[in-house]
Amino acid sequence: MLKGIHPLATGTASDDLIFNILARRREPPRPLTIITSEDSALRHPPIADCARYDQLRTFDAAA
Repeated sequence: MLKGIHPLATGTASDDLIFNILARRREPPRPLTIITSEDSALRHPPIADCARYDQLRTFDAAA
């Protein structure tokens, strides 16, 4: 498409082109608001324990 010449102005628009132009002009949908309750909070937050993974390395993992 030449810059400054719109296909609708030249009369060479197809149905797909018109739908594409209309879709690009549409507003994006508003993000959903998710309401969470206090019950969904973690009771026991995860603890980083790298030694736990080091213990797994003691087994013969190459076998």
